[in-house]
Amino acid sequence: MQAKDSNPPDGGYGWVVVVSAFMVMGLTAAVLKTFGLFFVEIQQHFDELASNTSWITSVAIATFHLGAPVASSLCVRYTHRAVVITGGLLAFSGMALGFLGLSMVWMYATTGFLQGLGISFSWTPAISIVSHYFSKRRALANAIASAGECAFAFTFGPFFQWLISQYGWKGALLIIGGIQLNICVCGVLMRPLASSCLFEASHSETETPPGNGASRVDKEVKSPITHKTFNWMLARRPEFVFYAIFGILAAMSFFVPPLFLVPLSYSLGIDESWTASLLSILAMVDFAGRLLCGWYANLHVTKTVHLLTMTIILISTSLMLLPLANNYLSLAIFTGFYGFFFGTTVAVHITVLADVVGMSDFDSALGLFMLIRSTGGFVGPPLAGLIVDMVGDYKAGFYMAGATLVLSAGFLVTSDQIQQRKGRISQMNTKTEKSTLPYPSLHLLKLQ
Repeated sequence: MQAKDSNPPDGGYGWVVVVSAFMVMGLTAAVLKTFGLFFVEIQQHFDELASNTSWITSVAIATFHLGAPVASSLCVRYTHRAVVITGGLLAFSGMALGFLGLSMVWMYATTGFLQGLGISFSWTPAISIVSHYFSKRRALANAIASAGECAFAFTFGPFFQWLISQYGWKGALLIIGGIQLNICVCGVLMRPLASSCLFEASHSETETPPGNGASRVDKEVKSPITHKTFNWMLARRPEFVFYAIFGILAAMSFFVPPLFLVPLSYSLGIDESWTASLLSILAMVDFAGRLLCGWYANLHVTKTVHLLTMTIILISTSLMLLPLANNYLSLAIFTGFYGFFFGTTVAVHITVLADVVGMSDFDSALGLFMLIRSTGGFVGPPLAGLIVDMVGDYKAGFYMAGATLVLSAGFLVTSDQIQQRKGRISQMNTKTEKSTLPYPSLHLLKLQ
């Protein structure tokens, strides 16, 4: 009976959690993704260089990643629900205080740091609890939840553009902050799943000596949260380290195109109304890519890490081709290719992380992965902005992003090779143990 309860539900109330996570993704990552609409407005208001203005997004991205281990630790100590609600309040505070627009440093501290921390405390537990509620359908559930980012970004593009035109960029920030308070409502719906901890209890039952095992299991089942701890030792596992390096390089690239897509379109002489539609196209094909890739990964036809490697190569190719666009139509086509392949990548990379470390260490791995990946998100946009300032062309940022993604694919393949080698060694050790069983003749008779 206990073994049955220890399995993830793979449905039922889990779909309510998926819908809640879908909303959280939209109210956090989609806001960050469409923040490029504020880029030119803030740059002109403070009369700053592109590299200085891009630090707002950079600080938000870095805080988003750096706060992930803290969010994971709080999930272990308290609940995913409590951390998501806290994140919603922080996200609102960042936007509401950014409304004052006192200085560029003030924007770094509010719209950058506070908003990034709010996103971290909302996004991390939301995506984590989905993985706990699902096992066989994990890839599909994660894809649906993450699709909230592009579903909201599809409408946020023209909506934010309208807010800026009607209320100015400061008023738009305040309204968006109020909308983000709905994250707290989503957090209330994320009911804690105690059964995710019972699996560890069942393992401890087999490992404890007879006589005191039952009492220990009873204690752990009654308080399933307190016995868990954050596993920092994952940083010593080479397959995780190489996957984290892949994450660093990917983060350096992923946040550059949405940031410079709007300025690139302006440099080509495209009207503002058409520019906003580019972000909607990006969100629409991103949404389709996530759902299709999640559905395909759920069929288990292709190994998930191989699928991820293929999508990384395709997205880097599309980034290299995107700067060749010289009008709205060509830019929209290349943006569509980039958005679709980006969606397929995001749909499976968290599932691959779960495959690399296993669900017993997933909460710790997710927080640690986000922490390590933060360096890429912190360096990527300013580096691209510096290159743009030096070259004088926004296209240079896209070339940098594509080249960095090609490099990241090498570390992803290396991580997979290490994991495969460990699997082969484990199989050999298992065969060796079977061959050295006591009374081999009786064992053979039973097999016959």
